[in-house]
Amino acid sequence: MALEHGQIAPVYAVQYALRVLEAVDSHRHGVTAQQLAREIGVPIEYLTQVLTMLKRERYLHSLPGGGYAVGESLVLLGSASRDKALGDKIKSVLMALRDEVGAAVYFSRYDEGEVKIVDFADSPNAPKVNEWVDFRSAAHASAVGKCLLTQLDHDGRRDHLSRHKVVRLTSRTTISEKVLLTKLESQPASSPTLDLQEYAVGTVCAAIPITVGKTVGCLALSLPVTEAHRLRPAADTLNERAAPVLLSLAF
Repeated sequence: MALEHGQIAPVYAVQYALRVLEAVDSHRHGVTAQQLAREIGVPIEYLTQVLTMLKRERYLHSLPGGGYAVGESLVLLGSASRDKALGDKIKSVLMALRDEVGAAVYFSRYDEGEVKIVDFADSPNAPKVNEWVDFRSAAHASAVGKCLLTQLDHDGRRDHLSRHKVVRLTSRTTISEKVLLTKLESQPASSPTLDLQEYAVGTVCAAIPITVGKTVGCLALSLPVTEAHRLRPAADTLNERAAPVLLSLAF
């Protein structure tokens, strides 16, 4: 069984990863991949992909005689210092994604009715967006904001727009609330939410949903418009690599 293509891929990866971690945790002295495959009912070929991701993110570690046991990341996320461990884990994932896609990468949440940039990773070669207008007031124009709003229900979107009016930021900004709501409601779950110079001239962005339980979040990236041809391939990579962030939030 291969990973599903598109937006649901990280969700399926996390579902299987959680089953693997639960099974490993039930074996105090470790367990082999073959035994895990039998217990969970997953083909060994697919299980190997999940185990590789879990080892890379330090949720599991390999035992000297073969097999797997619970790793450092899982222990920390289950400890009293969970908040710091979660922050450190998300930061390390964002830095790795930045280097892989060659763009500034962001993790954001919709928290208490507002858009919040939780953390980001940039570099001189992958500069972050110049926040010339507070992101909390620009959800209608930014990829981050629109992606978060798509995950709310209709009333939630209307409530947000009643507090943050739709205003023109560039010539490409949608300034009709009716048109914006229609776009948000028809946004395909399998496609990234895009900002093609709607928030800032010279910058394009893409965002994908990262939702676990009641947490409404997203991963996003930004590129200078001169590199707009890389936006969709980079967004696809971001989507494929979203599982570690989802997995962190699941604990």
